[in-house]
Amino acid sequence: MIGKILSLLQNERPASAGESFTRVQVATCALLLEVAHSDGQYQAVEERIVHDLLGGMFSLPADTIAELVDFARDHQRGSTDLYQFAREINAHFSTEEKLTIMEGVWRLIYADGTLDKFEDAIARQLATLLRLSHKEAIACKVRVLDEKR
Repeated sequence: MIGKILSLLQNERPASAGESFTRVQVATCALLLEVAHSDGQYQAVEERIVHDLLGGMFSLPADTIAELVDFARDHQRGSTDLYQFAREINAHFSTEEKLTIMEGVWRLIYADGTLDKFEDAIARQLATLLRLSHKEAIACKVRVLDEKR
């Protein structure tokens, strides 16, 4: 018993899977998953985009990204709103990094070639939550659409 108390006080405990991720990594992943699921489907191409975005933004290996996605999915499912995730991103990311996320959002939305009303609504909501102007959000959308042509 004394050993357990001492190890807690000295913080000598093995890290759980979630403790190896930063809060901003979990928040970013959770937002991307929310977008990917917003049309009621989560396709393989969307999964690949989420993994590619996370790998590019955080320089994580594929197996770590898979763990991050699983961990963030649990947080995303247990959340009642997107604000908590956006708040974390706003606290740690520059405007350029938030624009990278917004481009990723549009890549996820257009992965299946269509924009439905739920995807459009979540993109608008995220732009607002990430404190991006309408002009910045639309510029991200246009860049993604131009890549598809």
